[in-house]
Amino acid sequence: MSNNNIDDYILGHISAEPEHLRQLYRRTHLRHLYPRMCSGHLQGRMLSMLSAMIKPMRVLELGAYTGYSALCLAEGIPEGGRLHTIEVDDEMEDELLELFDSSPGGDKITLHIGDAEKLIPQIEENWDLVYIDANKRRYVEYLDLVLPRMRSGSFIIADNTLWDGKVTDTVANHDAQTLALDRFNSYVASRADLETVILPLRDGLTLIRKKIKRFIPPTR
Repeated sequence: MSNNNIDDYILGHISAEPEHLRQLYRRTHLRHLYPRMCSGHLQGRMLSMLSAMIKPMRVLELGAYTGYSALCLAEGIPEGGRLHTIEVDDEMEDELLELFDSSPGGDKITLHIGDAEKLIPQIEENWDLVYIDANKRRYVEYLDLVLPRMRSGSFIIADNTLWDGKVTDTVANHDAQTLALDRFNSYVASRADLETVILPLRDGLTLIRKKIKRFIPPTR
């Protein structure tokens, strides 16, 4: 069976893509460069499911693009919860604000425009869930910025961590993005305080859990 047949089969046997997201996906392909960056049906349902399982009250997204992933993550946020999304492209601001104002779950989303590394320290929240999908060269730096503000048992999702398979051969593929993502994958795997699994979904989706610190009573 071809990969296309498998993809079609999967899409035909998972929860339907909500209509407002289907339209957003189409608009992204019609109006924007690099539409492949948009999460789409399968990854969007995965993000929605993970958010619903975690039930995060405070979510941070790095890299909004056209807003698809933010709306998916917002689906699982309980009443009173909040998602902060950071987008570096200031030309996207009006479009994203209009989208969130008119879409289901958009009222849970706060948009920040600017450099994530500068903005993360300015947002005074502790995060239950962080989604990393911004500058591939800075994933390690993003991780180091968010981890101190995450409790034990909280989650990080990092997108594009397989990078079309290029990370498996950094001799042949030694561009800055590939090398940085390989560095991130190795860094996460080396940390004893994190639990990690990489899913071969689309371009690679890494799930990271900050380990729960177990209380060990003192010996007498």
